[in-house]
Amino acid sequence: MSTEVLERPEVKDADTGPEMFHYVRKDKIAESAVMGTFVEALCGEKFPVTKAAKPGSPVCPKCKEIYDSWAG
Repeated sequence: MSTEVLERPEVKDADTGPEMFHYVRKDKIAESAVMGTFVEALCGEKFPVTKAAKPGSPVCPKCKEIYDSWAG
């Protein structure tokens, strides 16, 4: 897996609650947004990118935990 900066696209998911954002590979975001392909978040969720996260948006706790473990 790449160590590049990750972005947080939006997804609604029953497991994480409404409007939860996940960390995914940055290079897959544009492709998903244009082509409708699915991306895979750090936590394993798969979904098409529909929106970009805004500052202060809720983040999937599983994704955050995984991402923080790489940074530490």
